[in-house]
Amino acid sequence: MSRLTEEMIQQVVRWVGKAGDRLDDPDAIRTVTPKSKTDFVTNVDVSVEQFLRRRLMELTPWAQFLGEEGEKTPIDPARPFWILDPVDGTTNLIHGFRHSAVSLALAEDGEITFGVVCQPYTRECFTAMRGKGAFRNGCSIRVSGVEHLADGLISAGTVPGRRDLADMAFEQMRRIYDVCQDVRRTGCASLDLCWVACGRLDGFVEQHLQPWDYAAGLLIVEEAGGRVTALDGAPLSLTQGGGVLASNGMLHHQLMKQLEG
Repeated sequence: MSRLTEEMIQQVVRWVGKAGDRLDDPDAIRTVTPKSKTDFVTNVDVSVEQFLRRRLMELTPWAQFLGEEGEKTPIDPARPFWILDPVDGTTNLIHGFRHSAVSLALAEDGEITFGVVCQPYTRECFTAMRGKGAFRNGCSIRVSGVEHLADGLISAGTVPGRRDLADMAFEQMRRIYDVCQDVRRTGCASLDLCWVACGRLDGFVEQHLQPWDYAAGLLIVEEAGGRVTALDGAPLSLTQGGGVLASNGMLHHQLMKQLEG
């Protein structure tokens, strides 16, 4: 059971929505700093993380904080901790692609108990509490009823930050493409997961992600009736990155078969 009250949850969702408004401001980006050839941080990423971290630490002083940006402090997984991606889809943001999100989750007792993903451009906010279902703007959502991969629409990531995995990723994407209706690539993992949760996608696969990319979406998919695992079906780590496979549940083993070759 989460230590968050309903009032606290509503406050956190409001804060995430307010932070997300910064992504929708075309004049907000003032600096773009490369972390690598394919990974960037903007002043928007930093300001969103600072805004949310400060408020979360005031609201929940008993929780640790794991964010994509800023200083990384060791996390004790036995204690509660927030997991934040201040801008999931920074490359999209830089290019004005208008498909990015703020993703926040709370981990307690080794599992995600609360998750929220806000997409400011479409004014969509996906939320979930463990055992209480998943929602889009307050309305209940469910995964699709697609039973056969041949009828499925699947999102497949291209691992731009791990080009050493590119050959494998594209080979697997081709195998999935050959047996499904079509493949999509959006550049925002948290929203891909939410779209699996609400039935817009039937599955999602990415060779390598970090916990802040998938923590909130993991719970939202599960509470919508779907399944999220590592590529081999094992549970995902909440403190270390790895490959991610999400589905409506019925397609999970079919997708794993394609990944195996």
